[in-house]
Formats: sequence, C-alpha cells, structure tokens
Amino acid sequence: MRLAPTLSWTLATDPVEALDPRLEPLLEAIAASASLAAAVVDCGISYRAAWGLLREYQRKLGVPLVQLERGRGARLAPAGKRLVAAHRSATARLKRILPVLGVDLGSQAARRSSTAMARLRVAASHDLALAALREAVPGAASLKLELAFMGSLHALEQFAQRRADVGGFHVPLGSAAEGALAPFRRLLRSRRDRLIRFVDRDQGFMLPRGNPARVHGFRDLARKRLRFVNRQLGSGTRLLIDRIIADEDLDPDALIGYRDEEFTHPAVAAMVASGAADAGFGLRAAAAEYRLAFVPRIRERYYLAVRASAVESPAVVRLIEVLQGPVFGRITGRLPGYRREAAGTVIGVDAIGQ
Repeated sequence: MRLAPTLSWTLATDPVEALDPRLEPLLEAIAASASLAAAVVDCGISYRAAWGLLREYQRKLGVPLVQLERGRGARLAPAGKRLVAAHRSATARLKRILPVLGVDLGSQAARRSSTAMARLRVAASHDLALAALREAVPGAASLKLELAFMGSLHALEQFAQRRADVGGFHVPLGSAAEGALAPFRRLLRSRRDRLIRFVDRDQGFMLPRGNPARVHGFRDLARKRLRFVNRQLGSGTRLLIDRIIADEDLDPDALIGYRDEEFTHPAVAAMVASGAADAGFGLRAAAAEYRLAFVPRIRERYYLAVRASAVESPAVVRLIEVLQGPVFGRITGRLPGYRREAAGTVIGVDAIGQ
C-alpha cells in the first residue's frame, strides 16, 4: 500500500473554514507563468472560476493575493507570496518527516508507472479542447502532454527548431483561407512534416448578452465607438482579425482598444463579461462559457504538426488513438462550435486548409 499525504490550510474563523484546494495551485501557477490566463490552463479551471476565487479570498483575507495588470499579466501580491512560501516550507518539512515515520512516497509501482508514461512536448495556439485533452490523456493513454500555449506562428517556429515535438496551429477555411496560409506554409516542410487533424471550430464576435449594440462587423465597432479587446501579435486569431479588418478597408486605429491585448480566448471573454470591453473576437465555446452573445464570422481548422519520422512512434500513436476515441468525443461534445470529424487523420502539409 502506498500512502499519499496531503497538506491543507484553514482560515482561523469560527467555525474553522478550509481554504479552497484550488487556491494554492493557482497561486503557484501564477508565480511560474506571470499570467492568469496561462495559470488557469495549467490548473484545469476556467478563467471565470479563477477570477472569482481570487476575489473571494481577497474579501475573506482583507488583502489581495494577486495583482492583475491589463496587458501585463499577473503577479503575486505580498500576501500571495507569503502563502506560497509557507506552503512550500510546510511541504518540504512534511517530506523530511515522512521517511522517519517509515512512509515510502516513491513506491516501485509508481516508478514503473512513470517509466511507462510516454511524453510529447507540445507548443500550441490556445485551444479549449487541447487544454482538456492534456488532463485526460495520462489516464486514457499513458501519455503526458507537456503543453505550452503561445501564438500559432510562434508554436510552429518552436516545432521547426525542434524545441517541440508537436506544433498546434489553426487556419481559416473556405474563401477566407485565400492568402492566409502563406505564413504557416513557410514554417512547414512537405517531406519533413505531417499534419494531424484536430478540430474545426467557430470564431466570431463575443459581445454582451443580447448584442445590444447590434454588432456584426468591425465597422460597427468603429462607428459606435465601442471598446474592443484584441489578441496578441503572432496569434492565429490576431492574424485573422487583422485580415478581416483589412478586408473591410478599415484603419485599425479607428478601433478603440485595438492595442489592448489578451492571450487566450477565455481572457477575452472575461473582459467582455466584466464590462471592461464592449467586444472581443474569439471562440464560440469561450463566449458560451461566459454567457455572451456570439456573432459567427469564420470556420477554421486546427492542426497538430508532427515530424513524418515520428508518426509511428508510441507517443504519437497513442495521441492519434485518443483523438479517434470516446474520450476526445466527450471533450469536444461539451464545447459549442467544435467539430471533431476526421480527428486523428494524418495528412500531408500540402493538404492544409482543405
């Protein structure tokens, strides 16, 4: 038998109240990434839930645990730093005490399990299904996805430089794809690389419930002087936004907030839901999570780029099996605007966007 001790904290109230077990891992993730959007992905909770958790404990403790700066990410406030430091110190003491008590935290069975776990380094554009898949595959396929979210082009650069085993990116479909594929093709090689179909998804305007301003395009935002929150340079969604703006023959500086950037779809949705912005652009699924209105503009396809030489490796084979199986079906079934037809199909680079 293997013992698994845990460390928990309580508030000195009457009666005593246990701290939410999500709080300390969230603070650790913020300390590591300096981004609330990245931290929620690491912790497997929604942006809205994390935001609410931080507000709740600021109220209970009377001091902030995290300092959020729009466009500059997040950092721990002094109280947050003290809580994280105390948890690390207590955890270290616990590890020192347990061997004295005869408790083995590293059983042979656990070591065997770790050895059998295949790993893939994944650099990818932010995606809700991919974040959920990271949590599902260790149990479903003995596969660990070491996932780092970044812009689509940056992800493919990491892949091309062999700093990642997989590069995740998305491109528009249909007439919108004309001229939009060139930046991605420059980073892929037809003989060296293969693409794995992942999902198709809807992108469009995320707006307050009911779309009271009757927004259907960027010209509406400019004409009505509405506040827009953008995505970061280099992201696939930013490329898409800039292309639509150019097609509408609109000067980007005519948009209030064009220079204000967020790094994930949930972060954009949270800005609109909180009233900090009047409009954003992103996934239907993110809009649905925050109960926002959604005006569809683009259907797009998300791919996972892998080396041709790695397609039959145990890790990639396991990944493909999961994409074609029921676990991934359940994940995508919960996300409005997602379709998984042909997920797991391996295609050549020349078939991108088809």
